Amino acid sequence: MQRRLVIKLVHGFEAPEIMSAGLTVAAIAVASGANVSLWLTAEAAWLGVPGRADGVTLEHSAPLTELLAAVLASGSVSVCAQCATRRGLTNTDLLEGVRIAGAASFVNEVLADDVTALVY
Repeated sequence: MQRRLVIKLVHGFEAPEIMSAGLTVAAIAVASGANVSLWLTAEAAWLGVPGRADGVTLEHSAPLTELLAAVLASGSVSVCAQCATRRGLTNTDLLEGVRIAGAASFVNEVLADDVTALVY
C-alpha cells in the first residue's frame, strides 16, 4: 500500500515563502509518486480561487500556479469549509478539481493508517 502525505497549508499570500515551501513539498511528493492530499486553510484558501496565484513569484521557487497544478494533476486539493465560508467562497468559485471539505474529512485523512501529516 502506498503511503499518503497530508499537507495542511495555513499561510497564504501574507507569507509567500511558507506557502511556497508547502506547495513545493506537495508537488515534489506527487512527482515522487506519493499519494498527496493538500488542505488549504486560513489565508491559503485563496490559492483555490482561479487567478489568485497568477503572477505571484518568489525568488528561487517555481511559480505557485505550476506547483498547484502539479498537485491537482495527481493529488487532491481541499479548501477548509469554515475558511471558505468566512471568505464567501463556494465550490463554483474554486479551480476545477478543488473541493470544499470540513474538519471531519481532514481528521479522517490524518488518522488513517500509513499517513504522514505536515503543516505549513
